[in-house]
Amino acid sequence: MTATTEILNAIPHREPFLMIDEVVEWNEQELLGRKTFTGEEGFFRGHYPHYPIVPGVLLCESALQTGAVFLRKKFASDPAKFEGKIPVVVKMSDIRFRQAVRPGDSVLIRVSLQDCMANVYSMSGQVTVNGKSAVKLNFTVMLVDGQ
Repeated sequence: MTATTEILNAIPHREPFLMIDEVVEWNEQELLGRKTFTGEEGFFRGHYPHYPIVPGVLLCESALQTGAVFLRKKFASDPAKFEGKIPVVVKMSDIRFRQAVRPGDSVLIRVSLQDCMANVYSMSGQVTVNGKSAVKLNFTVMLVDGQ
């Protein structure tokens, strides 16, 4: 699956490092995204070749990218807030890995805004596969000059 135009317009990430394919639903407090791992991704060749799994750090990255898409949507009415800025993670905490994600799996990625101060946003994320939690984390994103 390829990412939607909405996602490509919201974040600077591109293939092969784009970890969200679509926005499933969103409201002012949270966003639900989806990513399908086809099995063709290069990391599967070396990340447990005989039992390939998605690296946990990439599952965290899927939450971070989904959080950036959420922020763009939430503040769409104030485009100057993001003009020339890119979201950069400055902290991750309370990371819990629970379930492996395998080739062919689709994950749902839920992120929610916990707090914000100036250009710093504290968020929580959860990635699920087949209805089971794969990873939970808290993270903080800062908008920095992207010029």
